[in-house]
Formats: sequence, structure tokens, C-alpha cells
Amino acid sequence: MKAYRCRVCDNPLHFENSVCVACGTALGYARDERAIVPVDDRGRYRDQAGRTWHVCRNLALTGCTWLAPEAGGQCSACDLTRTRPADDDAEGLARLPAAERAKRHLLVELDTLGLPTTGKQADPHEGLAFDLLSSTHGPVTTGHQDGVVTIDLAEGDDAHREHVRATLAEPYRTLLGHLRHEVGHYYEWQLVRGDEVERCRALFGDETADYQAALDRHYADGPPEGWQEEFISSYATMHPFEDFAETWAHHLHITDTIETASEYGLALAPPSAFSSVRDLVTGVWAPLTVALNMVNRSMGKDDLYPFVIPGPVLDKLEYVAGLARSARSDP
Repeated sequence: MKAYRCRVCDNPLHFENSVCVACGTALGYARDERAIVPVDDRGRYRDQAGRTWHVCRNLALTGCTWLAPEAGGQCSACDLTRTRPADDDAEGLARLPAAERAKRHLLVELDTLGLPTTGKQADPHEGLAFDLLSSTHGPVTTGHQDGVVTIDLAEGDDAHREHVRATLAEPYRTLLGHLRHEVGHYYEWQLVRGDEVERCRALFGDETADYQAALDRHYADGPPEGWQEEFISSYATMHPFEDFAETWAHHLHITDTIETASEYGLALAPPSAFSSVRDLVTGVWAPLTVALNMVNRSMGKDDLYPFVIPGPVLDKLEYVAGLARSARSDP
């Protein structure tokens, strides 16, 4: 995440700011520029190409600050949300802003990595969409299928999420983490095809293994003994699909956190300065997370990054980073 500044008064800005607290200028996020820009009193911004952009219609609903191409329309981030709670679902709507905020953070990171985020409106078969669903009146299963990422909005409630995390003995559970994991399934679906299947299988295992049987076994028996030597998390041991998605999520954890640390002077170089994930992890990520974990402990909080990355996981991280680079290089 970049460090932003107001173009009017140069005051520091945060990603979700809709108004500069120093000078009162109304703001919007210009995705093409990857910048927070000033908008006029009618919510308009004219870019360098002469195009006029407008504040997203969902600003009041979800706090969306992104700019839309049409007056009264919604932005490209909101376009990716296929389903949201009904207008009469007060609890669901109250939880929607947190999920949309995490989704926008994810999209900025995917843009930084150069990964395509074509929506299902443009490509119904291969595109990406998000169903942000309320479990107020029935269960919702967070997951991915055929390009649709489903998120249970209850995960935005701290008490609910912490209860589930403790019940499942997970060291980490966040909305952004869910989104990174589920979009990992999407990019495996998109990028691991043809000759790539065998290369992926050599690292993560045979993805044709029965998923339901693996799920039942995992929750009945837990992870295998010694799993920490080859997997980033116990959940990654369940099935090759989950190992890939967990590895992908950690690739995003690492690159985004290091970029943010670089922007704020806590790391010497951004991820783009490294050609090898192994060098990035050993040279920057390992010492950075030790320091940040100690800072959290100084505040009486749990570790920021409560994971250990063994050698085989470094190989997997290198692989998913290579997939991301190959997707970026495609026209």
C-alpha cells in the first residue's frame, strides 16, 4: 500500500480518505493513476487525458472512494461485486463496508502485481466476481467456484471471527486474508493450465484427489505429523488446491506488507527490487517480521505474522510468484 499525499496541501492521506482532514478538499481514488486525487464540489475529477471521472455512487453505502466513469455510476471495484445483502437486511448492510474495504485493498495489490481482474460482466465464463453474502438468515460458505469468490460478511465481525479462529486453532484470520486465499483459487484456475499442470502438481500434489474426502479427513484427524516442514499452515495440508491458495495468500501478505513498509521507511527496498522470492523472504521479510512481531508483543498483541517459512514453502512461493509474473507479461 502506497503512502499518499494531498495534491492541494501535501498533507499525508490514508487510502480510504474521502476528505483531506487538513484542507477539507474532497477526494477520490483514481485507479488508472493509482493515486488519491482532488474532486470538485460536484464530485468530478478530470484526468490528464481529459476524461471526467465521478465519485462512486456507493460512497455513502460502503465508503467507496473510487472514481467511476459515469455520473451516478459505480466504479470498477464495485462492478466486481455480483451480490450484496438486500436493502432490508440491516445487519448484512452494516457488515458490507468492511468487506468492500478489504476487497478494494486486494484490488490495489493485484493492480500492483499487474494481475488481470476482468469481471464477469465483460467475460461471463472466465471473469472474476464477488458474492458478499449475509448469513443473518442462513449459513454462507466462504469459497471460490468458477471465478466467483463468496465471502460470509460475518467474517467482518471481530467477535465472530475471533471465535471461529480460536475454535479452529488458527494463528491468523482476517477478511483480507480470506480474500487473498480465495482469489488464489481463482488464479490457479486461470493460470495453471496445459503444461503448467504438471509443474504445479510436482510442488503441491495431485489436485484430482477427492476434495470432500480430504476435507472430511482434515477435520476428523487434523494435519499430519511434521506438517510444519513442508507447509505454510495446517489448512494447506488438507488438499493441493488449499496448499496453492494458502501459498498464494502468503505471497500477497509478503509483497503487500513489504511494499507498505518500504513506503513508510521501514524497509530499504520494495518487492520489485528483488528477482527472487527467496532473496526477498530471507533478506527482508524474515528480519522485518521479527521486528514487527516484537512491536506487537510490546503492545500486548499477538504476533503480526505467526508463521514460519520452511525451505519447501519457499519453493512454492517462488512458483506462485513466477505465475504472477507470467500473467503480468501477457498482453
